[in-house]
Amino acid sequence: MDKNITSRDGTPLAYESAGRGSTIVLVSGAMSTGATVAPLAAPLSERFRVVVYDRRGRGASGDTAPYTVEREVEDLAALIEAVGGEAALYGVSSGGALALRAAASGLPVRHVAVYETPYAMSEEDLAERARYTEQLTAALAEGRRGDAVELFLRLTGLGEAVIQGARQSPMWAGMESMAPSLAHDDAVMGDGSVPRKLLASIGVPVLSIAGDASPAWMREAARAIAESVPQGTYRTLEGQTHMVEPDVLAPVLAEFFAR
Repeated sequence: MDKNITSRDGTPLAYESAGRGSTIVLVSGAMSTGATVAPLAAPLSERFRVVVYDRRGRGASGDTAPYTVEREVEDLAALIEAVGGEAALYGVSSGGALALRAAASGLPVRHVAVYETPYAMSEEDLAERARYTEQLTAALAEGRRGDAVELFLRLTGLGEAVIQGARQSPMWAGMESMAPSLAHDDAVMGDGSVPRKLLASIGVPVLSIAGDASPAWMREAARAIAESVPQGTYRTLEGQTHMVEPDVLAPVLAEFFAR
């Protein structure tokens, strides 16, 4: 990240941009930084100015306590102001929930696209989210960062053997360093349910996308978002999972953002 701005509460935020044209800000999900979504910026920057940034608490950005979701919306407000005063937003996973909240808050956003924002679609899943929040809060309060990462990986559906293998991998230290930001994403997701009242207040076009090789509940959640937004559209991408291929996703986003 080669540029910095300061958010309203004094938190430094690192970002970079590429390309020319109308601006798109890419919002990463849990356990990720701007670098995670940078591969998507490359194809989009052929037609747009694309901005990637490190959300607070990760990468080269700061993290001023206490955390609230409103502070992350203020981060996006500061970023949009710095890059021209208006932008479209793309958010992946929990980053999609943040992008939707930003649009609902009245930020100068002209379009929003989200990919597989993981809202819970059953009472059982909502109960699981509540347990996750409780256990995550305890683990972070007690400094058990590794346990916090494990909780998140289980929530995503990874098996125990895979999780224990990850613990032995060179990337584990980096994952532990980002563990506190898991609380940020948990807060952005609220109780895990589809925030239909909030979504109904969004006055700009929203494209909600899912991969057709992802679990059915992911597609149900993506459809629920589109159905809850006045100008919502739902789309699936053939053969894609939660780890969507940038070269498959980029043309779909470019078509939507060019409208």
